Order: sequence, then structure tokens, then C-alpha cells
Amino acid sequence: MHPRTPHTARAPQVDVGVGVVVIGYNDAAHVTTAVRSALAQGPAVREVIAVDDCSTDGSAELLTRLAATDPRVKVVRRRVNSGGCGSPRNTGLDRVTSPYVMFLDSDDVLPPGAVDTLLTAATGAGAEVAGGLCVRRELPEGRTVPWEASLYTAHAVFERPAQRPRLVHDTLCVNKLYRTHFLRDHGIRFPEGRFPYEDVVFTARVLAAGPRIALVPDRVYIWHVRRSADRLSISLDRAGITNWRARTEACRLAYEILLGAGQKDLARAARGKFLDHELRMYTRELGLRDAHYQRAWWAHTRAHLAEYDASDWAHNPTAPGRLIGRVVLASPEPRDLPRLRDLASRPARLLPPYAHTPDGTPVWSPDLPQVTLEPLLTHPVRLLPLTVDAELRPRARAALLRLRLHELYGRVAEAGPQGLEVEWRCRETGRAAGPRTAVALVRSADGDFWSAETTVSWAAFAGVSAAAFSGVSRASRASRASGADTWDLRLRVRFRGGAYREVTAHALTGAGLLRRRAVVGARHAVVLVHPYTTHSGALALRVAPGLRGAMAVARGRLRRLLH
Repeated sequence: MHPRTPHTARAPQVDVGVGVVVIGYNDAAHVTTAVRSALAQGPAVREVIAVDDCSTDGSAELLTRLAATDPRVKVVRRRVNSGGCGSPRNTGLDRVTSPYVMFLDSDDVLPPGAVDTLLTAATGAGAEVAGGLCVRRELPEGRTVPWEASLYTAHAVFERPAQRPRLVHDTLCVNKLYRTHFLRDHGIRFPEGRFPYEDVVFTARVLAAGPRIALVPDRVYIWHVRRSADRLSISLDRAGITNWRARTEACRLAYEILLGAGQKDLARAARGKFLDHELRMYTRELGLRDAHYQRAWWAHTRAHLAEYDASDWAHNPTAPGRLIGRVVLASPEPRDLPRLRDLASRPARLLPPYAHTPDGTPVWSPDLPQVTLEPLLTHPVRLLPLTVDAELRPRARAALLRLRLHELYGRVAEAGPQGLEVEWRCRETGRAAGPRTAVALVRSADGDFWSAETTVSWAAFAGVSAAAFSGVSRASRASRASGADTWDLRLRVRFRGGAYREVTAHALTGAGLLRRRAVVGARHAVVLVHPYTTHSGALALRVAPGLRGAMAVARGRLRRLLH
């Protein structure tokens, strides 16, 4: 049965209520804001179960005072800290009396109208689960990034999850509303105790039960990401190997739950999601870790991937995550980490050298001929992992940007490259530093690459940054305390016949190329620029316009050094 769109959205019935379970531990600075965002949803929220996981910072007292002002708030204080999120959520779920339930973390918020939107979708479709768009808000910058946006482009109803295997990619529990009796009838709960990534297992249990699911395109949850916090959230604290082991264990359990329920397509999709999401994310960060971590990560990943069968690798074997996995399985020791990092980027880049067997079959490297790249010979050009090297040479008023597009087993020449379009886009505001710049490509004498050059004016960055800064509120200005904007280099490779490929540029790191320096921007103002390499190997630029921006950057660096 195909997904369908509800004909008319109905307002939630008066006697249909929602219980919101809010969990927190030592988060007195944010927990009451989270609870108030749930109360502000209106009469659809019948109760807010605030579960304090044995905090020692006065969180429970703040919640108790808030409960005295609104009878919908019920405070539950656990006597022993659980060490995770699963146990307090289960505690709250046990106390919910409403027909529907949602989950909210203490440092996040529900946007206005979220509960009404999800409740309308669930009751209108007779669905056991309703989900909507979650956005990650990076703080203090305020940049928002949608989570699994492709699932939430339109209203849709699925009679069973297998109709939309992509659902396994959205493992969050917080951007969904559940029928309470559905969870209880199927015994669906979170893993207890200190179990990171409990959402992954919980979501697998939900999908394994085969609910009818309604999806809406509306924003229903704001996930605050505070990377500069003294205590990182469980999901952000990825520095230790125990985090990776916990993540792979959660994904392994999710696969087993789905397979045990007879959901073979969803189980296979869950393994595909691990390769495309988890494996790529941790591979991008692998070069930041020490040799001991790298060896432990490599060995554990090989053991985990050894459980996969042939069908898990058969579909699109040169997809970036699958190719990374095949390299890891083929080598007993860590290798080619910079090359794997760029392959794990989005979009993927396959760096040279481009090896092949004596019969011309493309392979990863001469000593790993079993890792074949032959499917690249038939991929559409818009999907190829093309590599463009970028070298930025700053000068007083502008910079020279040199670009080099690599050949890839003859596919680039076959497609007929016509030129490059260059754009710098601000990560915080989404604005571009002027229109795209079109540059011509010149092929090298040996045919191994195409090169291009263009000028980058500092005045364009300073002008856009100043305009963006003046157009935001005082609170937003305060949150942008670093004083610098981050600019990502985006490229479009144009081919004969109108085809094109969107790519990011691999940053070259020669002597002096990535040095911070003061330059002259618009109206002869001082601008501090810092080209740098992102975790995925791409070229980016930090720009602090004016003396105030430069001083703010200096203060930020001093705070980090002292911290």
C-alpha cells in the first residue's frame, strides 16, 4: 500500500491529551525552560512528567517550585542516578496517564504548535506514531541544521514501516508522539542504566511492532547542541573508544530486534544506515585520535563488520560507507586514514592515487586489489566521488584560489568538464559572499587533472558579515561571541550537456597556506582571516571583520587556552 496524504487536518479532540516526559540531570540552567516549552503547547498537553535523575545542582527544587504554579507538572525524583537517559524516560513513561506521550530532554525545547501538529496527524490518520522535523541548533552560533529532512518533506501516512525503510535513519524518539497503550501493549521501553544511544534500540522496538506512522513536514523539536559546554551530552562525547563500542552495540541490537520481528528489509536498511551514517561520521574524526585509539577502533570495527553477510554489501558496493567498510575489512591494521576521511565527507571525495589491476579494473590500491572500484565506471557523473584540490594564497586585499579537478578512471574526460562555479557560503547565516563565480578549466598536458584560478576578495566577506551582524537581535549578537563567521567553499563542476556535480574542495596544507593573518577588507577596515581544514578535509575560512571581531576572536582563544 502506498503512503497517503490525509485529506483534511482535524483539530485535536478535547478529551485527547498528551503527556510530555521531561528528563534531566544537573541541568538547572535549562530544565525549567524545557518544561515551560511543553506547558506552552496549550490544553493538548494534559501533563508534564518531569523526571530528575538525582541531580545535585538544585534542579529538583526548581521543578518543584514550577509545579506549584501549574498542576499539570508532576515532579519525580529518582533516588539514584541512572547514568543514562533510558531509565528516567521509563520512569516517566510509567507515570503517564494520557492517551499519547512525547519525550523531551532538559536542554531542548518544543517549538510552538508542535504537540497540536503531531496530535492532529496521529488522530486524523489513526496512527500509533506521528513524527515531525527535528532541527539541531548549534549554540551559541544559532545555526540550525534539519535532522533527516528527506523524511519530512510532506504529509504522509504509512500503514507499516517497511513501506518506508528510510525510517530507520531517524533514530530519535523526541520528535515523535506515541500512543501510550501501543508502547505498553508491546512492552516497548528504553534500555536501562548507562546505555548510550538508547534511542537507537527504542526506535527499533517501535518499528519492529509495525505501527501505522504519520509524518508531517512541520518543525516539532529543537535539539540544542552545546559543543562548548563543560559537560558534553552523551551523543557528543565521542573522544573515547567506549563511545564507539556503545554505538556499534546499539546498532547491532537494533538489527537483531528488527530481524527477530521478521522485518528483514528494515534490518538490512539499519545496517546500511550504520555504514552511511555512523561509520562515515567516526571515520571523519579518526585522524584526530591517537594511535592507540585508531588501532582499537579499527579492530573493533572489523569485528563488527565481520558479522555482515554478502547481501549487506551487494547494493552499491562503492557507496562511500560501504567502500570504507570494505577497506577496513581488507586490512588488519589502520591505513589510508586521510584518504578514508575525505571519502567519508559529504559529498564524498576519492583522493588519488587511482590504482588498477593489470587488466584495467579500478581498485583501491595495488596491495588491496580485492577492494574493487569497478562500479564507478558506470555511475552517473552526478554521483561520482570527484576530488577538487584547493589552495588559497591570501594577500593584502584578496586571495588567489587555485583549484585542481582530478581525473577519475577516465570518467571526467568522458563527461566533458566545462568549468567550475565557485561560491563561499556562511555557515552561521546561510548567506553567500556574492554570486557564484564561473571559472574555466584547463586540462593538464598528461590529462590527469584540470586546473582553474580565481580571485577571492576579502571585502565581500566583511560586507556580508557586517550586514548579517547588524540584522540580528541583541541576544543573537551576544550568542555570536566568537566574533568570527565560518565560510565553506562550495563548488559546482559543470559538464557537457548540462550535467553537474556539487562538491567541496580538499584543502591543500602546504607551508603558510593555512596561516591566520590580518588583511584589508571593505572601506579599508582590518579583517582577520584564517583558512583551515575541516574534520572532513575540506577547505573553509574563518573571517572576523573589524577590530571588534578580531578582539573577540583573540578573547575566545584566550578563554579556550585557560579552560
